[in-house]
Amino acid sequence: MAKILIADADPALLVTICNHLAARGHSVTAVNDAISVRSHLAQEETDLLIADLDLPGQTGIELLRELQKEHRELGVIFTTAFGSVEDAVHAIRAGAVDFLPKPFSTEQVHVAVDRAIERATLVRDNQNLRAALDDRVRIDKLIGNDGRMQAIFKTVRAVADTRTTVLLTGESGTGKTVLARSLHAMSSRRRGPFIEVNCGALPETLLESELFGHVRGSFTGANKDKIGKFEAAHGGTIFLDEIGTSSPAFQVKLLRVLQDRVVERVGDNQTVTVDVRIVLATNLDLEAAVQSGRFREDLYYRINVICIEMPKLCERSSDIPDLALHFLQRFSRDHGKAITSFTPDALQTLQLAPWPGNVRQLENVIERAVVFCGNRTIDKEDLPPAIQRQAEAAAPTLLAPAHSATQNLPQPLKDSLGIAERLILEQALQHCGGNRERAAKVLGINRSTLFAKLRRHGVR
Repeated sequence: MAKILIADADPALLVTICNHLAARGHSVTAVNDAISVRSHLAQEETDLLIADLDLPGQTGIELLRELQKEHRELGVIFTTAFGSVEDAVHAIRAGAVDFLPKPFSTEQVHVAVDRAIERATLVRDNQNLRAALDDRVRIDKLIGNDGRMQAIFKTVRAVADTRTTVLLTGESGTGKTVLARSLHAMSSRRRGPFIEVNCGALPETLLESELFGHVRGSFTGANKDKIGKFEAAHGGTIFLDEIGTSSPAFQVKLLRVLQDRVVERVGDNQTVTVDVRIVLATNLDLEAAVQSGRFREDLYYRINVICIEMPKLCERSSDIPDLALHFLQRFSRDHGKAITSFTPDALQTLQLAPWPGNVRQLENVIERAVVFCGNRTIDKEDLPPAIQRQAEAAAPTLLAPAHSATQNLPQPLKDSLGIAERLILEQALQHCGGNRERAAKVLGINRSTLFAKLRRHGVR
């Protein structure tokens, strides 16, 4: 049942409505002016407001416009003793879900309340469905329909709202920092700080001071006490990037933080308790570092509780169209361009390129293409020459039939382009779950063109 707030200056009417709605199982509260409405909504979760249009202190329409800024999901039903069609239209246009002219029967109230609750349920279900569909290809700011990315998303959802230490591995540019931010954003600590520290960018002495803080006089230049990043991250998340480059001395101190959740400022022997979620990242092979003695074995096992390996971009090329479109939309907006899509040739080039710099490199390439593109669609020629050459070099290997006895011989251009086009069509359909309209949008072509190409290549 719903939590309902009734607002009216007529005490008798309040008692009548409250009794009838409470008898149907609703939780009902009554107030008599606009100030009390705002006060109640600020303190109590409420599903529905039934309010007189002429409340003391503020008109109903003015109150509604104010509430829509902070309570967007709140349903509002207006009542008035001087109702008219014009009043009803005005109220509905302002965002009310229904309008009851006085005097009204209890049955009319019940019908209006049931209708408002049903509408709120539909809106909520629609939002949940959109979120569920969106989660098929993304989580927070991470995009990926590839099987490995979907497995990563599943792990992130499972561990996000815990304090478990997470180790992120993978090549530079694969999205480890974005994933760390996603872990924080999806946790109950999201209102707390997210502190990022690049361990490889700081010398050992400065790194310890930055992370653990220091007291005045502890070293030359320490003119005052300073809290460290761990204390600054209290109640939130600290992300230690490039942890594989840290020194043995620093590793000992980090191990203590992980074990006891306390830190000691440089030059001080007092411990400070910290409540932080620790996420670490590295592009190095820590197992090899442990075997060679460059990384402490006990620390490795301590941080390797949950390990998530980010795949290379070339290993999930089916995600490239979605990633490219995401960057295209962002940079088109940032640079004031009206570019909306890619040509099939451009998408083929992007999917065939090796991307040694991974997602970060793709992001930079798309921004460059947006800056130089003079049309509404990015073509192959708008991409950097190096990317075009790399894609062309990869095409024969990727597109030649595996069973061909003459696969080392060049194929006729028409045949090669046909194979490439069919491959792109199949990947687009697979990526879009067989939805042809969405596939056409991803490919930057209209539906009739897509259908014609599918028929020509015999793609079902």
